[in-house]
Amino acid sequence: MSKLREDADRLGASPFRAQRTYDENLRPSEETELDWKVVSLRSPGGDPERTDPGGPGVEDYADTPWCDKAPYLASLFRRLPTQVRTARLMALGPGAEVDEHRDFPSGLQAGWVRLHVPILTNPGAVLTLDGQQERWQPGSLWYGDFSRPHSVRNAGDTRRVHLVIDCYVSHELLQLFPASFTDTVDWTEVLFDRPVVPLGPAAAERVNIDFDLPDAFLWGEREDLATPGTPSRAARLRLEDGDLIMRADGKPVGRLVHLGEGDFRLAGWTTERSIHLDLARGPGSITFLMREGSSIDTTSRPTRPGV
Repeated sequence: MSKLREDADRLGASPFRAQRTYDENLRPSEETELDWKVVSLRSPGGDPERTDPGGPGVEDYADTPWCDKAPYLASLFRRLPTQVRTARLMALGPGAEVDEHRDFPSGLQAGWVRLHVPILTNPGAVLTLDGQQERWQPGSLWYGDFSRPHSVRNAGDTRRVHLVIDCYVSHELLQLFPASFTDTVDWTEVLFDRPVVPLGPAAAERVNIDFDLPDAFLWGEREDLATPGTPSRAARLRLEDGDLIMRADGKPVGRLVHLGEGDFRLAGWTTERSIHLDLARGPGSITFLMREGSSIDTTSRPTRPGV
């Protein structure tokens, strides 16, 4: 526990910035007005100013320069047996309270989990998760299903500081969980991370296509994806400097990562939202898939060769 405190003290208060969420413009939203401050050790693009958790986009996640001042904290998330998206120190000030909400989609059924390493706390700092009060203590690693209703209140007179790690779900990661938890898991409802498979030269020539992109795929709910009449916009896929970039209305809205057999996920995300192309014959259609565990909604659109 002393190493946790030493890294936190070495960082000090100066790098903390107001918490932000991630919005549909693929950028951080407005700063929160709460006393809820963040310093990122790992973020989209390795940007030390980003305090949001990231999401589907075009950037890879990378460590930030703040890791140099917090080597022990950085070692904790680097040793996790999975891909780590973001790692943030999140500080809730005395008297601050985060109203009940859900982080959705998240959890095993969405393919990524949020882990907590408490660093500083007090008896008045309480997480209420699915109706149950939690006072997680320093020196421990916790997982909570934050797709469930939860709120946080700091009624104490000192800051509550946690290292919050967002990472993909792997078999190796779940081996760290106690059997009392994993014995209750319905494994058919878990989205495991899949390794990236390079595109061969022949397949790469077939992914330059134009199509109509359903708005719900990037910005809507799963049940809206296949709804008749759902709004769409003109979109295209192009290889740009070796990356497969999806643009809508001329703007980049995502980078696709090949998982094999013509399946692609959005960079920065999981197969909760994915795309399928028939690369063997050349795609005459593009299929959009949205998952929650074993539940899948799909819709297909015809494609046109890119010009």
